[in-house]
Amino acid sequence: MTQDARLPLAAMLIDGRLEQAQSGETFVSTNPANGEPIARIPFGDDRDARLAVDAAAAAFPAWSKLSAAARAKHLHRLADALERRRNEIALVVTSEEGKPLHEAQGELQLSIDSLRWYAEEARRAYGAWIPDPVPGRRLLTQRQPVGVCGAIIPWNVPCAMIFRKAAPALAAGCTMVLKPAEATSYVALKVAEVFAEAEIPAGVINVVTGKASAIGNVFLTDHRVRKISFTGSTDVGRLLLRGAADQIKRTSMELGGNAPVILFEDCDLDASIRAVASLKFLNAGQACIGANRIYVQSSIYEEVSRRLADHARQMKVGDGSQAGVVMGPLVDMKAVEKVEELVADAVGKGAVLRAGGSRMQGEAYERGCFYAPTVMTGVPRTARLHDEEIFGPVAALYTFETEDEVVDLANNVDYGLSAYIFTENMDRAIRVGEQLESGMVGINETRLGAAEAPFGGVKMSGIGREGGREGLDEYLETKLLAIRVKD
Repeated sequence: MTQDARLPLAAMLIDGRLEQAQSGETFVSTNPANGEPIARIPFGDDRDARLAVDAAAAAFPAWSKLSAAARAKHLHRLADALERRRNEIALVVTSEEGKPLHEAQGELQLSIDSLRWYAEEARRAYGAWIPDPVPGRRLLTQRQPVGVCGAIIPWNVPCAMIFRKAAPALAAGCTMVLKPAEATSYVALKVAEVFAEAEIPAGVINVVTGKASAIGNVFLTDHRVRKISFTGSTDVGRLLLRGAADQIKRTSMELGGNAPVILFEDCDLDASIRAVASLKFLNAGQACIGANRIYVQSSIYEEVSRRLADHARQMKVGDGSQAGVVMGPLVDMKAVEKVEELVADAVGKGAVLRAGGSRMQGEAYERGCFYAPTVMTGVPRTARLHDEEIFGPVAALYTFETEDEVVDLANNVDYGLSAYIFTENMDRAIRVGEQLESGMVGINETRLGAAEAPFGGVKMSGIGREGGREGLDEYLETKLLAIRVKD
């Protein structure tokens, strides 16, 4: 592994202590905007993961027995600590993942919101007395924590996804081991410092960086890990589900998306184009709920195409820490190459480039992973990017004529995470929204994430929900107590 003693040396969090990997090895995290190294990261493996699971298992009995009110105090103190360091950590998010600083700040706010909301929601995880048809018996349910949980965090939302998983888990009384993506491990280890600063009891939350296959295998094979929460690709999700089946572990999976965006001819064009552009180029297109297939009714197709292309050409692209930048780099060169492949395939099959279509040119971009905001029209439905998640700043536009036609087009893929409808006709909005095979539907709205709201998909986009009351349920078991009572 690359070593550079001049770089900051980050540390994992295991059993309340900031630790280096058992192997002594590190790797270097880099800035995708300029290729510059940021920090040295411990390259942990199965040994570190086992130590973390040991710590989480040892901490579980005491943490699970705390009252919900006592756990809430810990989560509020953690939110306070994160609030104090929000500017510092937001800058690390921008430096390591690439998104503009204002987007990183929004991610930190969602993290804080999740902690505070679940601190209070756990106090409402009620059981119930159930009316019993059998004389002399009472039926009572209790909600109890699942146990030790393993969480695998994606790189595209590296801070907020930690808390979307950890906040409900800890609030429910579970303990957790977090494995961040290699590309954004420094963000996670900065968060680990916040866990330590907030004096969360040792072992309740642990952060291990390094070899994904080795750490994930511990999650799958150690019987003490009773649940795995994963956000990432559908292919990796399949592997985890197969592995989890051996021990019948609980899982929640937020997997790939291929979101349709439907613009009907009666939509508010100004507001709709602004919303679609914001959604499409959010985090350089690297968002699971981002716009993938943009279906535009034929009567407004040309105007939408022209105005969206104009918007793309005027966007300020660059290092996300610079003032005025609205789109940063992709996470790495592999991501750039994948976008190039999909664009070349579409153009080769007849698509027309209206804006972008290549890497950014110029001295400011030559060392970074930049791809120009791109708009394509005339995209054939045989193009790979119609069925594959783009995960890049490419707006692919398709035309449709009727409501029934576009519903069929929208549903004719394997994924179903998010979908969006733009129309001023609320009868149509509700009618189409109910027919779309998607876990979340935005109607004249593209902001779907909130601590209070469930987040997740159907079909190959995942299992379970994060956020909202449903997110807490993922970390709770329901136990029935049948009690004989003397009359």
